[in-house]
Amino acid sequence: MIDTTEEEARGASLAQRGERFDSLKRVVVGRPRATGEMHETLLSKTLALPIFASDPLSSVAYATEAALAVLVAASLSSAHLVFPISIAIAVVLAIVVLSYTQTVRAYETSGGAYVVAKDNLGTLPSLVAAAALLVDYILTVAVSVTAGVFALTSALPSLRSHQVGLSLLFVLLLTLVNLRGVRESGILFALPTYAFVAVMYAMIGTGIGKCVSGACPQVHVSSPLATGAGTVGVLVVLRAFSSGAAALTGVEAISNGVNAFRPPQGRNAATTLLVMGGIAISLFLGVSYLAVHMHAHPSGSVSVISEIARGTFPASSSTSFLYYAVQALTFAILVLAANTSYQGFPRLGAVLARDRFFPRQFINLGDRLVYSNGIIVLSGLAAFLIWIFHANVLTLIHLYVIGVFTAFTLSQTGMVRYWLRRRDPGWRKSAWINGLGAVATFVVAILVIQTKFLAGAWAVTVAIPLLVLAFYRVQRHYRKVERRLRAGATAVAASPPARNEVVLYVDSTDAALGEALSYARQIAGHRFRAIHVPGHGTDSGIRPRFRELTDLRPDLEILTAEAGRADAVIEFLWALPRGESNFVTVIIPELFRRPSLAETLARRTQFSLKVRLLREPGVVITDVPVLAQNGFGQPAERVACRILVSGAHAASMRAVNYAATLGLSDTRAVFFAFDGDEAENLRRSWTDLGMALPLEIEEAPFRDIGDPMIRYLRQITADPAAEVSVIMPELIFSGPQRLLHNQRALYIKRLLLFEPRVILSSVPYSLG
Repeated sequence: MIDTTEEEARGASLAQRGERFDSLKRVVVGRPRATGEMHETLLSKTLALPIFASDPLSSVAYATEAALAVLVAASLSSAHLVFPISIAIAVVLAIVVLSYTQTVRAYETSGGAYVVAKDNLGTLPSLVAAAALLVDYILTVAVSVTAGVFALTSALPSLRSHQVGLSLLFVLLLTLVNLRGVRESGILFALPTYAFVAVMYAMIGTGIGKCVSGACPQVHVSSPLATGAGTVGVLVVLRAFSSGAAALTGVEAISNGVNAFRPPQGRNAATTLLVMGGIAISLFLGVSYLAVHMHAHPSGSVSVISEIARGTFPASSSTSFLYYAVQALTFAILVLAANTSYQGFPRLGAVLARDRFFPRQFINLGDRLVYSNGIIVLSGLAAFLIWIFHANVLTLIHLYVIGVFTAFTLSQTGMVRYWLRRRDPGWRKSAWINGLGAVATFVVAILVIQTKFLAGAWAVTVAIPLLVLAFYRVQRHYRKVERRLRAGATAVAASPPARNEVVLYVDSTDAALGEALSYARQIAGHRFRAIHVPGHGTDSGIRPRFRELTDLRPDLEILTAEAGRADAVIEFLWALPRGESNFVTVIIPELFRRPSLAETLARRTQFSLKVRLLREPGVVITDVPVLAQNGFGQPAERVACRILVSGAHAASMRAVNYAATLGLSDTRAVFFAFDGDEAENLRRSWTDLGMALPLEIEEAPFRDIGDPMIRYLRQITADPAAEVSVIMPELIFSGPQRLLHNQRALYIKRLLLFEPRVILSSVPYSLG
């Protein structure tokens, strides 16, 4: 008998590790929220405004400057044209806001332009809108954060050399805040957003008052950008207009998050949109007016807003502290403006994933009922752009607004089609409003593409079609998987009764081998084969020691490792019958010094063998890990079999057929449901497939099967004489296709790797 110790020590050690990780996660993210708490995360109009409107409100900090930069580069004397250009932009903004109020009332769902275009224009236009919005959301984060850092370094020039690092730091902070939840981010962002609006109105009111009274202050421009002395033509004006059109960004965010509002969702979203539009237009025009009359010009060291604020609140006055308030709050609102994308990008990604145009991982809700995967991907892409463009606002802004105006146009065109189809009361007026919005945004989109194409906008015009192609490829993959699983279910149902041959892989005669032998006898009696592949330095006396552990006949089979130990095992398996109804169970014992994933990867022979066996038809991989300090205890008197199912399909049916070959009387399927609808759908599908095996539904209200699964299994292993054989269907994909699927199998393997008296068997189902 191999040495034994108490298994509780193993469970206690793992529990402590898990508790430490969970404590850290709770500090960063907060306590998990159950799916049933979703209503508690809905937003009032007061909280929704700072969350969804921070982007368009913040654009007043750089939209005027972007237009001015184009004008003064052509001719310093043309700077005064920025105000009439701003009026034209404000008119377009008013049209877009009015148009979108109708959209949010008609479509009280997330998705915005994508959903509207899909319902009214078709798949291709909707995917163009989605691609345009996704690109715009990424650029919004990059531009907003870098503009905020530029405002900070305008007031604190000593930080100018750290712009990239500071920008990346603030992206990280935004990510952490948004991972804590929508409502929490709204509460955190409300104060600086409302304070920014208040201090901007104070600056604009004071500045205009001085100008009207004849005492308009003149700003000092340090390190001015190079100016021209040529003639300002129509092309320059159009380029300035397209740069200043950044003021319209973010308007669509509310339409992409209508379901985040409290009921009545459409009405509350429309009201918030109108308030946002009114504030954004008035602030934008006020800044442009002061820029002209105070002769503010773009600078390489300070922002135009900083120049206006210093002129309005000079250092010698009693209101000089307001200059620093303007700079601090401008910095805050610019950084927080990226939060608009943190609400829109994950929601749009989830809608696309439900329609199978995006990886399904984007549907997953995190602990705090937010789309965590979308948040993390958005942060990573925005951080990459900031790093590539060295946190340069003027360079990044050339890539901006193309996507948003493309989405505007498609959304409003879709709404025109909507009114023409439905013909509700007042449809003609609504159609005219949306039609005007479509024409206005289409014209702006063409102007932006034409004037900014060579300045970098070509990258966006290329990225959008590439994204659309990627959407179609993703959808094609998911459809192919669905067809194969459906066809496979028919093949599995028609297959003869399954048979199973058990092969025990023997690497050394240690405690892990003792536990593996016990399990092999439970499922196969003495009708299993044991194999050994000698390696470098392998003791040739392993066969006698093996005989001391078991009275197995025939004896341990020694294989020749001509091309490698894993190859020798696979060549041995090729001689065995395998197929839809012929399984070969390969039991792989592993002894670990400590419960470490790194040590798992370090065991090259076993790790390589398990990875390669996943590709072998008809092979089931059963891993038996044992910690060295625990050794091998008493053999289990009974083994319960539990099949982890994620759906009623061919892979689950095949796992059920395999479980039947083990001859374990206590065999059931178990499903961990995130909500009641999911549970009911699977129960109905399970019955429709004619599955006779009992199905247990366990609740996983926090959308993570980890804790519910461990609790469920420990209820069985609480009996010292019991052991659990967990059967897991595992879909196998090749190449990049693996990225389109949840890596739940790897997650479960990690969770159960060192769980006492739990043996995990993976039943691969290859889908190409």
